[in-house]
Amino acid sequence: MRRAALLVLLAVLALAPPAVARPSQVQIARQFVLAILRGDYDQAYQLLAPEVTAAVTPARFRAAAAPLYAKGQQFKPTIDLYKLGVRIGEANDVRNFYSFMFKSDTLAPRPQVQLDITFRDSTATRILSFGLIPAPQSTR
Repeated sequence: MRRAALLVLLAVLALAPPAVARPSQVQIARQFVLAILRGDYDQAYQLLAPEVTAAVTPARFRAAAAPLYAKGQQFKPTIDLYKLGVRIGEANDVRNFYSFMFKSDTLAPRPQVQLDITFRDSTATRILSFGLIPAPQSTR
């Protein structure tokens, strides 16, 4: 009897659809940046946090994303993760961030520009903000 129950259980498990893993923040951030670099603003817009889409129209988003797209045209749209971490704001709010750099920048001592993506917290799956950060350049 126990063996029959075990066989039924194994059959059910074999027929059940596999569990779909939730993408990580870094995967979402990468999808977002790559969508903008391809000019797929609609896909990128869907990855924004609800509070952002409530405040920013798709047209305003497209205008805000245009400099990132332009940098992709300049540096080639292949990216690498450069750094990740948390930022603590003045109100002690903690935001997870991911910075990417263009692969063409990898041989430079430091990247010319970072593509910065921020999430509300460590569990958020939608993007709170994004932008370009000029990397500090030495005067030497």
